[in-house]
Amino acid sequence: MAASGSPWRNPVLWLVVLLPLASIVGGVALVVTASRNSGSDDAVGDTVRRTGQIQTAELGADATAGALKLSALLRSADGAIEVYPVTGEFERGRPLEVVFEHPSHQEMDRTLTLAPTALGWAAEAEIDPGQHWNIRLAPADARWRLRGRLGRDGHAAHLRPILAQD
Repeated sequence: MAASGSPWRNPVLWLVVLLPLASIVGGVALVVTASRNSGSDDAVGDTVRRTGQIQTAELGADATAGALKLSALLRSADGAIEVYPVTGEFERGRPLEVVFEHPSHQEMDRTLTLAPTALGWAAEAEIDPGQHWNIRLAPADARWRLRGRLGRDGHAAHLRPILAQD
């Protein structure tokens, strides 16, 4: 029983050759993709301390906002960013700083100073509505801090302390 024909017509030979070749091509593609997208992997803008294998962040400003029961509504429309107080006692005559942090691209982050208005605070600025944004609102002295998230194509976000108060 002699086998006739070319050995290249054997499907098992193709599996033996193509499977390792496909894994090599896929591995090279993953390395190229990872090297092009490398950069700052830091998705959190807060200063984080490392002690051993424990990471700690300063949450005092969040606790203060929770104790003061502060919350606000941020609105982005018509070329303006507006913040309206919802609960708590805000110092209405002082400007606030709002930081828009992109979840994965630090170079897209924006910091704006909001001036007091009759109803809250505002600044003339455009934020890319096609992106998701993590928002941080605080006074200039950073005594308290509110956070929220503005989704893609969203125009409003509820800002609140990240630490819950009982």
